[in-house]
Amino acid sequence: MPSMRATRYLLWLGLAAVLLGLDLWTKELASQNLDLYRPQAVTGWLNLTLAHNEGAAFSFLAGAGGWQRWFFTAVALLVSAVLLVWLKRLPQGARLLPVAITMVLAGALGNVIDRIRHGYVVDFIDIHYQGWHWPAFNVADSVIVIGVILLLLEGFIPRRVQ
Repeated sequence: MPSMRATRYLLWLGLAAVLLGLDLWTKELASQNLDLYRPQAVTGWLNLTLAHNEGAAFSFLAGAGGWQRWFFTAVALLVSAVLLVWLKRLPQGARLLPVAITMVLAGALGNVIDRIRHGYVVDFIDIHYQGWHWPAFNVADSVIVIGVILLLLEGFIPRRVQ
């Protein structure tokens, strides 16, 4: 019978798999149903716009000649390995930290899979206001950002001294 620690680790890996699956599924839907760089209005502030991002966040290094694909893949795989070890070593009572780590892990893996399969990351969520557009993003980017916010909150929440 697996230990409680192993059971919790598997639970967090299961959550990562669900988030990863959601990311890959929505990217596939966007790729099959949207035309590249042709916005489809959803609301007055949200479009679905298929974009291929060869760079990092905000298309950083997108036109760098191709080496960035493997660089960002290697960095994301290294970060994922560190997150897996960190997740496994968390103390029993940790609550917010494993959620945060799981979210960053799932998002990193979602974008790595895109880079390996396509050579770019599929983005499709386009938020805009009065002509100003936030760079297109995807579910993986969203869970990474939420995970990082939770990591920061974890760092600022005072711990009870026992």
